[in-house]
Amino acid sequence: MDVLVTGAHGTVGTAITDHLGDDDRYTFTLLDIEDVPSPHETVVADIREYDEIRPHFEGQDAVVHLALIPGTGGPDSRALTWNTAQAENLEALHNVYEAAIDAGLDSILFASSNHAVGMVEAKNAPEVYHDRGIVAGHEEPHRPDSPYGLTKSYGEDLGRLAAEAHGIRVYGLRLGTIRNPEYDHPYGDAEYGVDEGRWERGSDAYEKWVARMKGLWQSRRDLAQMVACCLDDDSVEWDHFYGVSGNERRWLDDLDHARETIGYEPRDDGEQWDGPPE
Repeated sequence: MDVLVTGAHGTVGTAITDHLGDDDRYTFTLLDIEDVPSPHETVVADIREYDEIRPHFEGQDAVVHLALIPGTGGPDSRALTWNTAQAENLEALHNVYEAAIDAGLDSILFASSNHAVGMVEAKNAPEVYHDRGIVAGHEEPHRPDSPYGLTKSYGEDLGRLAAEAHGIRVYGLRLGTIRNPEYDHPYGDAEYGVDEGRWERGSDAYEKWVARMKGLWQSRRDLAQMVACCLDDDSVEWDHFYGVSGNERRWLDDLDHARETIGYEPRDDGEQWDGPPE
């Protein structure tokens, strides 16, 4: 299977190629705004420019769309402001979907986010990090917590239109917390804060970030497995799945649906860790 990955050199893209790059089932083409040495074919293009990206969709079976325009704001920015970067990001979404449809691809995997339903967390923190009664199930409607989350909701809805109107399979991956290899564990965000001098290990702030990540963490190998499950699937028309590991305290909870629909069986659980790696 030939797979194009946009924004391929970022945290999520490298998780895919680190764990699936040697899998004979897939041949990856990595598309990004800058060239980075890689054993896989790499092409340089700006997803804001349709004519730049369109040729690279030829001959592909699927696209994994990860690229995000810099300056779109983060999930912690809840001011209802709009800027050029956000508008360009939506235009880029249209470019990717249009190119995939025009080139006759079988499927699109869209990197959505937990922030598409993030108001569940915002309204219930910090209890949501400990109370298994507070969950966003598979049928949870869009509840974006920021303009960032709003763009992810839009991408999911655009995908549904593409699927139902044009017959391409679309998978929205509502990703939780995925980190680079050195922080790929449920203490990762807390340890990063220590390394940055923001707080001390064992402080209230440290423990808060541990509790949060133990629910939202998706290990790099579990993320890659979820991507593989979607790439191998031929039954879904349009659907979304929460990108988390099998965390006991997860508040994004559609694991049964993901297991039954695409065969996702996460290997990791935040509760398996009682401290950061030595």
